[in-house]
Amino acid sequence: MAHDMEFARNLTRDNMLRYYIEYDLLWLDEAFDQAWSGRENWIILRSDARLGFCSLSRDAKAVYIRELQVQEQYRGQGAGAWVIEAVVARTCELRRSALRLTVFKNNPAQALYRRSGFVVVGDDDCFLMMQREAGRS
Repeated sequence: MAHDMEFARNLTRDNMLRYYIEYDLLWLDEAFDQAWSGRENWIILRSDARLGFCSLSRDAKAVYIRELQVQEQYRGQGAGAWVIEAVVARTCELRRSALRLTVFKNNPAQALYRRSGFVVVGDDDCFLMMQREAGRS
C-alpha cells in the first residue's frame, strides 16, 4: 500500500539520514521507493500503533534484512528482537540457510544484531556485513 511505503520511507530517512551525511552518501526517495516494490515488506504493529517496518529480499542461499527500522519512541522494548526471530522463522520456511544484513559501522543497532546471534563476516569503509545461520539462536 502506498501509505505503508510512505511511512517506511519517512521513517528510514529520519533514522538513517545522519549516517548518510556522515559517510557522504546520497539519500534518494526514488531509490527507496524502487527498492520497496521488489521486496517483502512487513509493517511492525502493536495494537493500532505502527512501530516500524522490516524489508526483506532473498537469493538461493539467504534471506537479507534490507531494512529494520523502529520508531525512536518504541526502541528498547523488544520489537527488533521479535522481528528478527520472525525473520529467522521465515528464513527456515523458505529453506534458506542464512540470514544476512548490512549495518553502518557506527550504528548502535549492531548490539541488537550481535545479541540476536549475528556475527561480522565482512566490512568496508561504511558498513559491517553480518550473518546468522538460520537454525541458530
